[in-house]
Amino acid sequence: MKDCIALPITETSQVGEARRVAVALATDLEFNETERGKVAIIVTELANNLIKHAKNGEIILRSLRNNAEYGIEIIGLDTGSGMGNVSQCLQDGFSTAGTSGTGLGAIGRQSTFFDIHSVPGVGTVLVAQLWSQKNAGIALQNPEPLEIGVVNLPKLEQEISGDDWAVVNLSNRSLVLVADGLGSGLLAAEAAREAVRIFRAKAALNPKIIMEMAHAALRSTRGAAVAIAEINRVEKTLRYVGIGNISGAIVTGNKSQSMVSYNGTVGHQIRKIEEFIYPWSDRSLLIVHSDGLGTQWSLERYPGLISRHPAAIAATLYRDFKRSRDDVTVLVAKQLTTDE
Repeated sequence: MKDCIALPITETSQVGEARRVAVALATDLEFNETERGKVAIIVTELANNLIKHAKNGEIILRSLRNNAEYGIEIIGLDTGSGMGNVSQCLQDGFSTAGTSGTGLGAIGRQSTFFDIHSVPGVGTVLVAQLWSQKNAGIALQNPEPLEIGVVNLPKLEQEISGDDWAVVNLSNRSLVLVADGLGSGLLAAEAAREAVRIFRAKAALNPKIIMEMAHAALRSTRGAAVAIAEINRVEKTLRYVGIGNISGAIVTGNKSQSMVSYNGTVGHQIRKIEEFIYPWSDRSLLIVHSDGLGTQWSLERYPGLISRHPAAIAATLYRDFKRSRDDVTVLVAKQLTTDE
């Protein structure tokens, strides 16, 4: 199963295909008939809204896992005119296109979780998550300590992404990895997957040691750029080790701290493996991405985005800064706090 599926939505003929793909994913996740119907409604309403109100519309589908439970995430993004008053646009009966105005309200009602961010003149990102009814209670009552948003997609005309990612949550620590296999396609994906395998197996160790072990394990592969971050929720620190062209940053309020990576290729040639320690706050965001995303982004361009779900943040950065000639992974992590 692909990590993410991207579907362009620019004409009415694409609505049915988007619905078919989404329902097929829901079927793979063992959603029942009623739940599959909800997925179909969400995707249909979202796609129709993109066609009526937006340009360069796109829907991204991703399977979700929380503990042993599964769900589906549906993201709609566009570079349309945006919404000046999101609350008003969510009301049934409100429309700027002469339609019945039930689209966004219907999406919210069918979703287990719903979030939206819009900037006039820039565009809109909408996130809808739906968990199976048999799973939703467990998923929501026992959330993981980190809220995660990820976009992981291959470059244009490729079926397989050479990027991979993983998150491991332990008692007081959460570890995040993003890997970009050298080149693209199957061999790049194999290198990235091997980095993930070592990371998951050795997550009890510190990031520097995990990176050293990944370097040894990837010798038989093409090699990869790899970044590993460890958030210690008790010490309020973030440890970071990066090799190659993976970018990492901590955003707290209006301040962004870029983290240090060294040149090299894990599995082949590394000049130095060094662990850097940064302060971490309950209100901080961790953003890690491969070089399929430009580095010139700034969240200050998007008022209020930092407070939205990490999936909305990741999708916004993907929309505006992706490089279509390369695989792209954008991972955003936010620590859940007791008042959320």
